Amino acid sequence: MTLTDIAPSVFETVESEVRSYCRAWPVVFEQARGSRLYDEHGRPFLDFFAGAGSLNYGHNNPVLKRALLDYLARDGVTHGLDMSTTAKRDFLEAFRSAVLEPRALPYKVMFPGPTGTNAVEAALKLARKITGRETVVSFTNAFHGMSLGSLATTGNSAKRAGAGVPLPHVTRMPYDHYLDGRMPDFLWFERLLSDPASGLDRPAAVIVETVQGEGGINVARAEWLRGLAELCRRHEMLLIVDDVQMGCGRTGEFFSFEEAGITPDIVTLSKSISGYGLPMALCLFRPELDQWQPGEHNGTFRGNNPAFVTATAAIDTYWRDHALRDRTLARAGRIESALGDLLGEDGRAAVALRGRGMVWGLEFADGERASAVCRRAFELGLLLETSGPRDEVVKLLPPLTVTDDELDEGLGILARSVRHAAERATV
Repeated sequence: MTLTDIAPSVFETVESEVRSYCRAWPVVFEQARGSRLYDEHGRPFLDFFAGAGSLNYGHNNPVLKRALLDYLARDGVTHGLDMSTTAKRDFLEAFRSAVLEPRALPYKVMFPGPTGTNAVEAALKLARKITGRETVVSFTNAFHGMSLGSLATTGNSAKRAGAGVPLPHVTRMPYDHYLDGRMPDFLWFERLLSDPASGLDRPAAVIVETVQGEGGINVARAEWLRGLAELCRRHEMLLIVDDVQMGCGRTGEFFSFEEAGITPDIVTLSKSISGYGLPMALCLFRPELDQWQPGEHNGTFRGNNPAFVTATAAIDTYWRDHALRDRTLARAGRIESALGDLLGEDGRAAVALRGRGMVWGLEFADGERASAVCRRAFELGLLLETSGPRDEVVKLLPPLTVTDDELDEGLGILARSVRHAAERATV
């Protein structure tokens, strides 16, 4: 039988060409438990992708699943717009007592639409409303979402090209390390702000990721983030931290900005906030910024009550103590050591590594080499994706609940895949 004899699948005949991840992983998945996905033939795949960071606690986490099933079994409210429900109350109380109060964070909680880009749109809209200004500053290699406002603050030219319209009112500044230390931090930014003839309209806000996931696992130093927060304070710009992918424990602490000791004016969360992969997003902001009129920003699915249930269970299970944080930070060293060994083996294999907590990137000379590593890893039963402006970085996002044995297994497969790609490149 030849390839031309195989009938196209329903995915090919009905689903849009926009589909993406399924092209890299051409199997049909049927089940998922913990750190593994299983295709319809029962073959297991170790998942170091974790739903692009939306499954920090693994697939079908049993504690979260039990809470969800119990809620549905008693006919709990599934869709509630922004009505008050017991599920929302339980979440807000748990989030306040286990997350906000221990960190002395005074934030009000807003439920926008249920995705990360919805949270970013709400943050941008609020910053412009509060300040009466239009311009927002974002950074090179940033990724903040695919709707128009979020896309305007995103750096990737291929993603921006899909907008079909101009993406105005955003000014780009160099992210930490972008100029390889050849210029003092924020020298250019400060000069533009201070010069009335620079052409930079006074910004409403600055939006930043502490670790740029899609941008190539670019990690901002704590001192750089503190400098940015101080710059925003002096020039009366609101500081927005996009914690959509790096929040909920991915870097160790619940919020990725905690290490820097800063308190952003606005924070966006999504992906793993529900804990179960259910759509949910939050926009957090200082109380004095809560100047919305009722219904001024809304969305039909901002009240995803099943997500509130699993989010509450995740908080109660993992964020009432420091066990998950400590385990994540300990494993960071383990991952860094394993990736460092790969760098030391063969200069042709990879050129750099970087990361924090349980998000790491292995950079290669070009995108083809990184893609070859991911293809080989898939053949060996490991799911990885690439990131970076040229897809030159192999990105590791294992669940925070991955076992030590699973972590070693995944790192071993990665090592074999890197060596395989290096050998093929020399042939």
